[in-house]
Order: sequence, then C-alpha cells, then structure tokens
Amino acid sequence: MGIRAVFFDLGGVIVRTEYQAPRQKLAEEFGMDYDDIAKIVFDSPSAVRASVGELTEEEHWHSVMKILKRPVDDYKRIQHEFFGGDVVDYNFVNFIRSLRPRYKVGAISNAWSGLRGYMERDKFADAFDVIICSAEVGAAKPSAKIYHIALDQLQVSPNEAIFVDDVWENIQACEKVGMKGILFKNAESTIKQIKALL
Repeated sequence: MGIRAVFFDLGGVIVRTEYQAPRQKLAEEFGMDYDDIAKIVFDSPSAVRASVGELTEEEHWHSVMKILKRPVDDYKRIQHEFFGGDVVDYNFVNFIRSLRPRYKVGAISNAWSGLRGYMERDKFADAFDVIICSAEVGAAKPSAKIYHIALDQLQVSPNEAIFVDDVWENIQACEKVGMKGILFKNAESTIKQIKALL
C-alpha cells in the first residue's frame, strides 16, 4: 500500500515564532529571560494539565497570572504579547491544501482547548480533514495513543501515513507506531521530502 494520509504538527511547523521581540519584551517586563517566561507558559504544571484537557486554556492562563503576580484579568494582554511574534506560514498551508483530495490530511497538535477556535479565526482549519488536539482527546505526543486516534479518524493504517513534526522525540514515537516520520527543519526541505515519499 502507498501513502494515503499526511499529518502535520502545528507549533514549530505551520505556526512558528518568527519574531522574538514581543516575547523578549514581555520577559523583560517581569525581569526574566526569554526562556524563563516560555517555560512558565509551555512547561508549568498547569500547561501540562491543559494540554491533556484537565484544565481549560483560560484556567491555565489564570495559573500563569498567579506565577507572574498579575491580576487574572490581565491574562489576555499577556497572552497577546507572548504570541505576538508567531506567524502562520500560509504558503505551507497552501501546499497542505494542494495534497487534497488525492491524500487525506490531518493535524496532530499538543495544544490547549482554544486551538480549534484559533485555527478557525486565522482561516486555516479548513485545510485539514481532521484536527487532533491533545486537550480534546486526553493524550499528548509522544504517547502512541494520540497517533492511533489520528490514524483511526482518517481510517488509514500506520504504514500508509506520514507525520511531520519539529521535535525529534515525536518523530521517533510516530515511527514506533509504524508511520513514516519527517523532522521539520524548514518548509522547503519538508515539502521536498513529502513529495519524495508520495
């Protein structure tokens, strides 16, 4: 059997932090390094819980506000500034759109409850046949469970699927399941690798 489906990670692949200045400025506001504020937002206990649906995205941001000693209602400003340098690569999205209808296309993302709304607002949710959000399915990469859920939703077997991610651990995990993994370095080389496999 040939390839029938291609899955993509979102953060670091389709949505990338192209400008570090807004996050750097926010870190300086709190007397922190860039990496320190990123750890609070992405790696704190509430972030981990939110990524498997145990907390909503809003509840996670309320926890971030407590750590930063800011009033809870300031979270939208902080959130906006934190993600201010993130950019959707619409050229890459157009490549993903071009794969359909010949191939099935899915997103597999370790993300909080607001992911689907964000993708709809930024007008790229419709590029995918399915969106597998860790907060919605209660499992996060590199757990094998999230890959099996994705494969089931598109009704393809592992050897019929490619997965693109920017984290080596997640590529190793998808390959253990039996999928073909592509480690994302940049859009151009990734597109070449996908075309070679198709």
